[in-house]
Amino acid sequence: MSDKFKNKIAVITGGASGIGLAFCWELANKGAKIAMLDFDKTALEIQKERFSEKGFQILAIACDVTCEDTCKSSINKVINAYGQIDILFNNAGITQRGLFEKTEIDVYKKVMDVNFFGSLYCTKTAIESLIKTKGVIVVNESIAGIAPLLGRTGYSASKHALHGMFTSLRCELRHKGVHVMIVCPGFIKTNLQTRALGSDGNIALHEQTKIGKEDTPENAARQIAKGVIKRKQILVLTLTGKIGYILSRLSPLLYELIMTNKFKKELHK
Repeated sequence: MSDKFKNKIAVITGGASGIGLAFCWELANKGAKIAMLDFDKTALEIQKERFSEKGFQILAIACDVTCEDTCKSSINKVINAYGQIDILFNNAGITQRGLFEKTEIDVYKKVMDVNFFGSLYCTKTAIESLIKTKGVIVVNESIAGIAPLLGRTGYSASKHALHGMFTSLRCELRHKGVHVMIVCPGFIKTNLQTRALGSDGNIALHEQTKIGKEDTPENAARQIAKGVIKRKQILVLTLTGKIGYILSRLSPLLYELIMTNKFKKELHK
């Protein structure tokens, strides 16, 4: 499988931590040239040094995905430096925790700006190059993109929007040789939840509900890389994630009842 990524140009948003960072390492070890995009400039510099010390070719670009012009500039920097894009991993994301009636509208806007519009901006700019290379678009969606998730209406809305746009885009691009893979990671041990927005827009302080064992970003990255090679349409990770995915398809009402029961302790947070 290593040869499949050799000299491929991979762009990863949210690439300086979590699944994004693990995927950068996974592909770099397989011979890919990495373009790591992230809003955290300090983390970017640290990771750039680490990758360079290992002899890996990497671009570390500060990019706030909520800004369309910044996304355009960042993607174009990659194309100017490397000549093309073979893989675009729309990974940058943010979550929120709080009941709908208590959550401020600005929280919804922030979550949509990062999760949905960030992916839209980057994909729109990269699409011409991806068509030329018959490349792959990977979207970090979550089970929340295909099923409800109590106390996270904004997060779910953004992920459902991603699902609708990118599954439709897959249909448009299939005859052009471009593949779109949706990734539903399940519970992965990252800093996503430590940055979760609360109802007032500040970092949520109440404890996150967790179901099942958390997987590692490294294992998730390995599975995503395999999925890219196999050109999977949807990749659901973790046992809990797979059970949730199947149950939500077979019996949506039962899934809602079980999920609500599991998350009900957050109802009054």
